[in-house]
Order: sequence, then C-alpha cells, then structure tokens
Amino acid sequence: MEAGIDRDRLYVTNAVKHFKLTRMTGQRRIHKTPRRTEVVACRPWLFAELAAVQADVLVLLGANAAQSLLGSGFRLTAHPSSVLRGPVEERSKNFDALVADLRFAAGLRSS
Repeated sequence: MEAGIDRDRLYVTNAVKHFKLTRMTGQRRIHKTPRRTEVVACRPWLFAELAAVQADVLVLLGANAAQSLLGSGFRLTAHPSSVLRGPVEERSKNFDALVADLRFAAGLRSS
C-alpha cells in the first residue's frame, strides 16, 4: 500500500495505448504528445476497459486522459508529472497536494 491507497482496489490504464519516445534525457523518457487521431483511435479500447471494470470513481491523470473522455476542449493547467519535474522548492508541497487529491478520490464511492 502506497500513500494509504490499497493497490488491490485500483485499475490503472492509459488512454492512449502506445507511446512515441522522442528522446532520453538521462534517466527520463520524453514522450511526444499523441495526435488527436491517435487518442480517438484508442477510445473504443478505453471504453471497453471502463465497461469491464465498472469503476466507482475515475481519476484522470493528465491532459491526454482527460481529453480522451471529456473532449479536446478540456484544458489542464498542470500535469501530475510536474510534481516530479517542477521547481525543487515546490515539489514537497505539490506532492502532498497530489496525494491529498488521490486520497480524496480513494474515499469516493458511487451511491
């Protein structure tokens, strides 16, 4: 169990089922943002997963995930990976905020 969330209660997937690697920077992989056609092409697979899992709560981490379900007009101001890549002096505060959000989502259930 990490951050107080039981992994046995989670199903984690990607909205886009392939990644285009542009380059490696040290240990970090830099991925290209998928084109809209790639996101749309993966939607039937994603919808099939969601139908099979029947989740009580969806947590969409990142713009690609959100736009896959909410449409291309959805805008995200900060990607969760920015917690790792943002200014060092803000990482702890941003990490704590992300964990708090995930804990909140873990406590949600449909009625």
